Amino acid sequence: MANEPEVTSARALDVLYQKTDKVYYEFARGCGLSETAYWILYALEVSGGSATQSVIADEFSYSRQTVNSSLKTLESRGLVELAPAEGSRRAKLVTLTAAGRAFSDDRIVPAIEAEDRAFTSLSPAERAEFLRLAAAYTAAIDRELRQLANTAERRPAPGADTGRETR
Repeated sequence: MANEPEVTSARALDVLYQKTDKVYYEFARGCGLSETAYWILYALEVSGGSATQSVIADEFSYSRQTVNSSLKTLESRGLVELAPAEGSRRAKLVTLTAAGRAFSDDRIVPAIEAEDRAFTSLSPAERAEFLRLAAAYTAAIDRELRQLANTAERRPAPGADTGRETR
């Protein structure tokens, strides 16, 4: 098909990432959650029921503001509670409530178990290779995009006044 990306192109990987994101987006919506709220509950589940707001933001590369906004929604639904983290004046500890634990047991835990089954359907060598290649690609694209951003910062934006006259 003419619209299909070449199998060996970076675009093919972009399409796969978008399809994976769509799977999680639709699953989260089916649970009555935003995607961010889903990943917050996921993070709490794999952390044993509580984690700091900053750990959640860092693990999922969300801004603190995005996490805070979703936490307010989860808190208003009675699924999580926030309290000051021990030993810190600013950090907030996010903990599943009893309702949050029940919700997680019903919706989040089965999804984690499905992920585990899907991942272990690959051979140990395939799992190791997949993780190795994904990490290598992530590092490479991060390096390339940072370099691109640094280059863009050094040149004027299109249409910007450079102080030079044109004739």
